[in-house]
Amino acid sequence: MKIFWGVPSCVPATPFESAGAVLDAISLDRLLARADLYYLSEVMNFPGVVSESPEIMAKMESAKKYGKVIDGHAPGLRGTDLQKYVGSGISTDHECLTYEEAVDKINLGMKVQIREGSSARNFETLYRLIYEYPESVMLCTDDSHPNTLIHEGHIDRLIRRGYEKGLDIYNLIQAAVINPVEHYGLNVGLLRKGDPADFIIVDDLKSFNVLSTFIDGNCVYDDGKVLFPMEKIFAKNVFNRNEISIQDIKISLPPADNTREQMRNIRVIVAQDGELVTGQELALAKVENGNLVSDPGRDILKLVVLSRYRNGPVQIGFIKNIGLKKGAIASSIAHDSHNIIAVGATDKDIVEAVNKLVENKGGIVVGTAEDLLDLPLEVAGLMSIRSGEEVNSRYQLLNEETQKLGTSLKSPLMTLTFMSLLVIPELKLGDKGLFNVTKFEFVDLFAKE
Repeated sequence: MKIFWGVPSCVPATPFESAGAVLDAISLDRLLARADLYYLSEVMNFPGVVSESPEIMAKMESAKKYGKVIDGHAPGLRGTDLQKYVGSGISTDHECLTYEEAVDKINLGMKVQIREGSSARNFETLYRLIYEYPESVMLCTDDSHPNTLIHEGHIDRLIRRGYEKGLDIYNLIQAAVINPVEHYGLNVGLLRKGDPADFIIVDDLKSFNVLSTFIDGNCVYDDGKVLFPMEKIFAKNVFNRNEISIQDIKISLPPADNTREQMRNIRVIVAQDGELVTGQELALAKVENGNLVSDPGRDILKLVVLSRYRNGPVQIGFIKNIGLKKGAIASSIAHDSHNIIAVGATDKDIVEAVNKLVENKGGIVVGTAEDLLDLPLEVAGLMSIRSGEEVNSRYQLLNEETQKLGTSLKSPLMTLTFMSLLVIPELKLGDKGLFNVTKFEFVDLFAKE
């Protein structure tokens, strides 16, 4: 295989959360100097770019110094702020929410990466760019879960969909192959004289099923079989968290309100099916014995985030549109710091799901307090040492269980993983508190009346 790594632009994604390490400008400069690292990965802290944060600007200067391209991440950014963002040297973006936003970015010289993952799906909105701006677009997935990869495919499925919509096959191949190879300067052959012999053989252009794959002239895949040896994987993981109790996720009304009223305005994250952006709204919290609890009847559920790296306090928020009527979902896939995130219909369900996750040292847990299904992820709490088929089979069971618990989201497990990403608007929950991404500041759960 040929894999071309980029250098993460920010660990953690913002200074408002806890991660397992900190990647500063000095460390990043040392990495960008390496010839086997090809670009600076998505610069997610777009407010920091616009405000010219010294640390972020230093990282981008390192990329320029070594001739590495810079990937972007700027959902909804328009106007003068976008001009400043692009002017800083950032050359791509995969977070376009609308066709008009994508055209703005292309007109400023950016390459737009049309994303179609398991949760965030923008192909339908943006696919005509492939016809209109074939030299300025690429294709990407940006988080595909096992069932999507195995049953639908990867970039090949986007080529199939584009072909079905009547797009020119050469424009599709240009977006999928030629543009990324040329943009990132990758050592991948493009069927030119003297190139490495990197190519695939497909059955036909409509179904686009890959029959064989060749890399450097060697057949590495044929007739459904991988032809290179795979080494046993050593499962490295950093997970230092004790179990929690119901007391840890209790949140009370301020004392004056306990005697005056049983409901109070709170800020609620509003998830959107098929999108990573969230809205926010005010709602009256459900209160039992002076404590705020989930309200499945109104689809306002308690959401918790806690550090996986140390035993800090549990942060509590509320979220709408997850749709659980019972049970809970917990995950150690929580972009980008990958702390523990969980949502549930009752405090007991949440605590039991989190504690099962702690016991496994990462993974995904779904179910009720009395009946939990899990998928341990032994490698960094993010990946499995088992085969793709095994992981997919278990993942399918988890997905089916979430449907039984009441959700109607297309990809509830993937949607949850983005509810702690503090660089995608509008309201998110990190391990240090509720965060307004638009204002780039912490906000209180209780709204001022």
